[in-house]
Amino acid sequence: MAVTPDPHADELSLMAIEELDAACALPWPDIKAITPWGDSFTGFAPSGREVEIERRYLWAHAPEGAVSVEVEVRDLLARTGAEATALITPPSAA
Repeated sequence: MAVTPDPHADELSLMAIEELDAACALPWPDIKAITPWGDSFTGFAPSGREVEIERRYLWAHAPEGAVSVEVEVRDLLARTGAEATALITPPSAA
C-alpha cells in the first residue's frame, strides 16, 4: 500500500522559521527589556488551516546575558507541530 505524503508537512516548519526571524528582528534593547516573556496567538497556515503560534524569550544559561528565542507552531487538531530556536547574544561593548 502506497502512502501519500502530507503536502503540508513542512508548512509548520516553514512557519516556525518565519516567525523566529520576526521574533529575532527586534533590536537588542527591546529583546532585553521583554525577557523573560512569551505569548501565543491563533493564526492561519498558508494552506488555510488554523494553527497556534507561541513565542518565548528566555534568559539562556550560557553565554551569560544571552537570550534564547523559541517559536512553536502547532496544529492542535492534527496534534502536530514544529519548533525553531535561536540564541541571541548581547552586542559586544566595543
